[in-house]
Order: sequence, then structure tokens, then C-alpha cells
Amino acid sequence: MEKGQMPSYFQFKNYFKKIKGSFKDPFFCFGLISVIFFGVIVLIPPYFWINNKTLIPIISLSKQLPQSGEGLFLGPTKKFSVESPDFLLVEKNSLTGVAPPTTFSPQVLGALFEGYEQEDIKKIIVEYQVEEGNSLWAIATKFDISLNTLLWANNLNQNSIIQPGQKLIIPPVSGVIHHVEAGDTISEIAQRYKAKTEDIISFNGLSSEADIFVGDILVIPNGVIPPSPVKYAPVWVPIADSYFICPISPPCRVTQGLHWYNAIDFSHGNCGEPIYAAAGGTVLKVELTNSTSRWAFGGAGNHLTILHPNGVVTMYGHIAASFVNPGDQVSQGQIIALMGGQPGTPGAGMSTGCHVHFGVSGTRNPFAY
Repeated sequence: MEKGQMPSYFQFKNYFKKIKGSFKDPFFCFGLISVIFFGVIVLIPPYFWINNKTLIPIISLSKQLPQSGEGLFLGPTKKFSVESPDFLLVEKNSLTGVAPPTTFSPQVLGALFEGYEQEDIKKIIVEYQVEEGNSLWAIATKFDISLNTLLWANNLNQNSIIQPGQKLIIPPVSGVIHHVEAGDTISEIAQRYKAKTEDIISFNGLSSEADIFVGDILVIPNGVIPPSPVKYAPVWVPIADSYFICPISPPCRVTQGLHWYNAIDFSHGNCGEPIYAAAGGTVLKVELTNSTSRWAFGGAGNHLTILHPNGVVTMYGHIAASFVNPGDQVSQGQIIALMGGQPGTPGAGMSTGCHVHFGVSGTRNPFAY
């Protein structure tokens, strides 16, 4: 065929016969496959499957990975992050997440820490686990509170001996933790501890002086306990093991042991299950909200409290709905609420799943023993 002349039909046919015959040559096939594979790698971004569902370009993923080890280890400028829903590690010590006290405000709440700087930890009550070589003075200094504050919060004195593994309550600021009893007023509490009424209201997130109930726990900033025999620690009423019944249906399943304040968590893992009054009494307050914020009512979410005839108060936190109102008389075993706590639902508060937070003020929690 001369230069510039189009190939004829028969010439094309001969070419195809030669190519077809080449496929019988293994070296030709290997070379062809290599060329195709090389072209795919160079021209098309490689992909891989995630969980057998999502196709992600490897090149795109590599741009999201930390470079030169950055982000693989916690550096000095990183924030503290949650080790588990129950505790946060600070240096070598365990700060146990404190469950919502009866007075619900961010300042007196410690639970499910996330992204807090070390200074932010000072805003919440925590439990500190004593280490070998610790002293009361060193612990107080570590948390920037007075020695007396540490002693008062744990019913200790300067001659008390602490042991490794022992847990101590650490108030967020120097001052006093007060358990509200019948007849208490903010003004009287402020006078008792030589504190300011407005500081107590502000720090505890109260709406007014009247916004306290029996069984509430207040932080008294800069409060001091006088040397006179002022009753500081709450008086615990002796009760029989059978005084309270389990607040959920059998089996009575505990999902978190004793934690601040004197509370146990119960759950079968399902929201919407009935919650029962552990004993008969009068409903003190019912707090409900449509907010999905984790800080709803300071993290406790929807909750109610019951005052029992012996002066003991029980609290039921993270409820989905209430069947009672303040002032109602309830009997032991009566259905008072439905279990809530599903994250992201209205009134769940700071919760990792369906459960009821059962707190007891004024006596021991029998389910902890």
C-alpha cells in the first residue's frame, strides 16, 4: 500500500487476524493487561469500600489523615476529651463524671465531659481518686480550693489520713456544699455560711430565692462553716432495706453504681418503660422541657422529686413523661413516669442511653449495698 492511501477492507481483515492470533501468545496478553492496569492507576483515583457500603477515593481519604503524626497523640495544647461516659483522665488521676445533683445547674454538674479545658473543670463538682503520696493540702492546691473547703466537703479534719484509691469530693470553688432541708431559705443559708445571697442564686442558676426544694444541693461560693456546732452534713434517716422498692420492673438491673449524689442508674435498655415510686410520698416538683440540649436542667433533663413521710427525698432523672404533678400524693409502686434518656430526644439531658437516674437525699441508697 502506497503512502497516504487508505487501507482496503481485505487489509483490515488481515490486521484483525494477526491481532486475534496474538492473544494466543501469553507474553502479549501479560503486556496488554499491564498496560491497562497502569492506565487505571494513573488516570483513575483508586477507591475502596468502607463497611461494604461507601466507596471512598483513597487519595481523598489521605488528605484527611494527619501528616507527620499530627493528631495521633494528645499534645500539650489539646483539650481533654472523654475517655468513657463515666470518667475523664486528668494527668494520672481519675475524675469521675458526677451525676446531676438535685439542684440542676451547669456549675454544679459533672457528667459526660466533652472538650473541656482544664480551667473549665473548676466549674463542676468532681470525685478525685487519691494516689500514692497525695496529701490533703496538695489535693486542695491542685484544684485551687482552700484546705477547709476540701475538709468540709468530705467530713474530714486536718488530722485525717487518706489512702490511695479513696475518693474525695472536690467542690468547684472554695466554699461549702449545702443540702437543703425543710425550712431553709437562701437568705438564712447565706447568713449561716457568711456568704452573699446573690452569689448563691447566680452560681446555682436559680430563678429566685424561692427556687429551692428539700433535698436540693447548693454550692455556696466563699462560704465558711462557723466554729459553732452548725449542722453541715445532712442527717441520714435510718431505713430498712425494704423501705424502697426498685423503680423499674423486674429484673432490677443496675447500669451504673453509686455516684454523685447518692444515686444509682437503672435500665433494661428501652425507653418508654414505666418508672415506679420507690416509696409513698408527696411530689415536690416536676421539671419538663421540649429542649434537646444536653444541658437541659443542668444535664438531668426531665425529672421529678418525691418527699417521703420520713423526710427522705428521691429523685427520678431522664424521664420521657410524667404522670404526676407537684402536690400529688403517690403510693409505693405507683407508675409516676416513663423512662427516657435517649440522646437527642426532648428532655433527655446529658445521657448516653435510656435509663432512670435514681437519687436519694436524706438516707443511704439501699441499692448501692
